[in-house]
Amino acid sequence: MITVHHLNRSRSLRILWLLEELELEYRVVRHERDATTNLAPPELLALHPLGKSPMIELDGRMVIESGAITELLCARFGQHLLPEPGTDAHIEHLEWMHFAEGSAMTPVLLQLYTSRLGDAAAPLHPRIQHQLESHFSYMEQSLRPSGHFVLDTLSAADIMLSFPAEIAMRQGRADALPGLAAFVAANRARPAYQAALARGGND
Repeated sequence: MITVHHLNRSRSLRILWLLEELELEYRVVRHERDATTNLAPPELLALHPLGKSPMIELDGRMVIESGAITELLCARFGQHLLPEPGTDAHIEHLEWMHFAEGSAMTPVLLQLYTSRLGDAAAPLHPRIQHQLESHFSYMEQSLRPSGHFVLDTLSAADIMLSFPAEIAMRQGRADALPGLAAFVAANRARPAYQAALARGGND
């Protein structure tokens, strides 16, 4: 049995979705953000020094980092969500897997943190907005006609990229990014996504 330490309103929804797509049995331990600070609760710090979510317990070992968890689960249980090793698609898939948590999330997090600084952060806003638009436009232009990023069916990269795509929609960019808007809508319509949302607490 896989245990997922899931934090409300976080990137760990992707791991629940992946587990549902793989039709694996799992247990959810839900953690709530602090209502004032929006930070993770101390219970997560008791599990790992970084206190972040998602974390999974698998075969007696705690595994952290969304990308690592996704790669591990797919290599073991979901190779149909991965391109054939040694192909150009496999290299592209690796790029997107790391883009999702590296390049794409940097301006998203900068925007989140500087929003708490008020006018003091004003000099940073143009640069952050430029980076957001650049990264989201890159995603928009890279979508295949099928609506996926690497394969013409769902891949692990699609699952990882779902979070920055959701952020783009929450920022009101649907009209400017119709491909990403369709990608998000298609993800949300998948039965496995809906099941994951319910298991995670519908937030």
